[in-house]
Amino acid sequence: MDFLKDFWAFVTNQKKWWLVPIILALIVFGLLITFAENSAVATFIYPLF
Repeated sequence: MDFLKDFWAFVTNQKKWWLVPIILALIVFGLLITFAENSAVATFIYPLF
């Protein structure tokens, strides 16, 4: 959790708000890929690539 606190402090102090959507998109794609092994989510991932 320290990483999240440090990241949030960096974003607010340095005014790097454009990083937030990029990081959130990476987290969402990472979760989709992780859970797509034996699920219906795989059908949504394959058209992206």
